[in-house]
Amino acid sequence: MSRGHAWVLGATGQIGRAAVRALTADGWEVTAASRGGGRDATWDAGVRAVALDRDEEGALEKALGDVCDVLVDMVAFDGAHARQVTGLAGRIGSAVVISSGAVYEDACGRSFDTQAEPDGFPRYPVPLPETCGTVAPGDATYGTRKVLLERETLAAGEALPVTLLRAGAVHGPYCRTPRELYFVKRLLDGRRRRVLAHGGESRFHPLHVSNAAELIRLAARKPGSRVLNAADPEAPAVAEIASAIDGVFGRGTETVLIDGPAPEGQVGETPWSGAHPVVYDMTAAGEQLGYRPVTGYVESLPETVEWLAGELAGRDWREAFPKMLRSYGEGLFDYAAEDAWLAAYDRGRR
Repeated sequence: MSRGHAWVLGATGQIGRAAVRALTADGWEVTAASRGGGRDATWDAGVRAVALDRDEEGALEKALGDVCDVLVDMVAFDGAHARQVTGLAGRIGSAVVISSGAVYEDACGRSFDTQAEPDGFPRYPVPLPETCGTVAPGDATYGTRKVLLERETLAAGEALPVTLLRAGAVHGPYCRTPRELYFVKRLLDGRRRRVLAHGGESRFHPLHVSNAAELIRLAARKPGSRVLNAADPEAPAVAEIASAIDGVFGRGTETVLIDGPAPEGQVGETPWSGAHPVVYDMTAAGEQLGYRPVTGYVESLPETVEWLAGELAGRDWREAFPKMLRSYGEGLFDYAAEDAWLAAYDRGRR
């Protein structure tokens, strides 16, 4: 017996692919919508794939038709998207919308938006609960737009139950900004030494796509108006991540740990680096949805590493992951700068 009809917006994205699989396996009839209208090879044959540009005026409303029990929105970004979703109240039963942990600010007003400033990296409580304050809503940054999205969707109240999932550092196949690329490429390039700032203790709580899909599946079953953190069962330190990826390759790498931030340029900085830990409290998701993670970070790594290695085969990393280049810059793999620093470090030890 079908649980009903689920619409997934952004279905061919990283989380969307896994969400379609999870919902189908749970008995939902699924329509997978994306700009290109493509399919994932792992989807059930019964999944209906449609091409849809949700920013085209009236396109979503027209495509939905009369039956949509739950709308799962992977790509909602701002107030306009929030109003688009809430405008469907009465036509859809509930919604599950992906937000971000970037919405939080600490007691001193620091957030992801201030992390590049002197002493600007936020010092959140560990673990960080959903009751922590957020940045002000607005159109200025990714975080402020996500807060605007949250507030406008929740304003629908009982007319449209919306679960907002504040995602951690998403990982797994099909990621456009795969943080694991940092260590995988270094190993593929034959690097045998690495430098890690902040003593290798930086923690940025990850979220595997299968765990995100499980949260979506559970929220679809239990409609409600709420905000929940979305993360893996553990938040490994960056040095632990590096060691785990070494283990997938069956190699060892000498690690030079630096107290404090990068000593020069981006030497020692990684996509997880930060002066203070970012660890999300997952208690509410367990209590309200019955969430139990599908996988842990280390267990999920082999699949991610295999996918990354395949994407890099015969391609420059800039071509394979242009968004990674835009996010982190050329210095991400500036081996010359790192080697120069290491040479000076070795001389200083003698």
